Amino acid sequence: MSTAQLLDPAGLIAQARSDTGLKVFDEPSIEEPLERLTRALLTEAELTEIGAHTWRGRLLNTLATRLRARDWFERHPEILAEELPPPVVILGLARTGTTLLHRLLATDPRFYAAAWWEVRFPVPTPGDIQGNERITAAKAEVAGILQAMPDLAAIHPWDAMGADEDIMLIDQTLLSTTAESLSCVPGYREWIHGQDLRPAYAYLVKLMKFLQWQKKRRGQDASFWVLKTPMHLGYVEVIAELMPGATFVQTHRDPIATMPSFASFVHMLWAMNGRAADPREAARQWSQTLEEHLNHCMDQRERLPNRFIDVDFRETVSAPVAVAERIYQGIGLPMTEATRAGINAYMQTHPREGRPKHEYTLEEFGFTQAELERRFRRYREKHILPFNKP
Repeated sequence: MSTAQLLDPAGLIAQARSDTGLKVFDEPSIEEPLERLTRALLTEAELTEIGAHTWRGRLLNTLATRLRARDWFERHPEILAEELPPPVVILGLARTGTTLLHRLLATDPRFYAAAWWEVRFPVPTPGDIQGNERITAAKAEVAGILQAMPDLAAIHPWDAMGADEDIMLIDQTLLSTTAESLSCVPGYREWIHGQDLRPAYAYLVKLMKFLQWQKKRRGQDASFWVLKTPMHLGYVEVIAELMPGATFVQTHRDPIATMPSFASFVHMLWAMNGRAADPREAARQWSQTLEEHLNHCMDQRERLPNRFIDVDFRETVSAPVAVAERIYQGIGLPMTEATRAGINAYMQTHPREGRPKHEYTLEEFGFTQAELERRFRRYREKHILPFNKP
């Protein structure tokens, strides 16, 4: 097949329907985002042959997931009747300790947290509520990713069993920022950033109910959810509307350090799929996205008083139990000795020193310190500079 045939929207939908034996997609509509994404992949991303096949597999998986999820909802209406407990939503710029904090809270069974294997494969086969088939597939996929691009291990602690980003659930709608992190697709990116993403977040709620329904059948009954992804910075008011009891935990680290680090991550991902993998273009697009989302979050904070808990990246690393205690106090959840022990055990068994060093410079991504200081002045003056010791 040619790349155009591999990524033909009608052909992809027909193949997913044939593979699953199912015909009907539920809301939100998948057709327009699929058409816009495939068009951008074909005209902008300069996909390699491997990249084209990778994207075809990814899109077929998304379409099949949507078909199979709807089938589960139709056959088990009790899934969507699940009542979600209030979420703790971790949000912050990429590279600000959100993953670490997410996984620390996930050590407490009083939190529902979706592991990488669950957000990657949220819909079970009829006999896999326990997840064994999906865990095996997820572990193999993570191993394959790191074998193909070992440098990714320096940027993100890949773990099929660890709590990970719920953006992968939102991505089942093709209405998220995931695609722009995987390939250079500026046309699709511009379209996404102009959309009302409430339907995408409403679908996140549906999949959270589905995962919770499965977790209960595996014996967990929790009092809170914990969510995490940098994309949430740009949609705080949507989360507050659809999850009224949400508490937001915002992590902070100087953008002068985080911007080139995340640009390096995006550039590596682009390079896995296509020839349009220019490090400065990756930096330009993603620094703009994160700048917009960060400023949006600061605006929304003024409209949502008493809903935010602030956490300094350095504190998460150096005093994780104290950070957790402050979050627990904010949501009214008692801190226990078992929780403290779980957090300390995680820190001891997942040292940062065991991962490769991530090296980068401002200059290789076209940044200057003066430019970043100017662009992020409002945020730095509020959340960074007052806490920097001389």
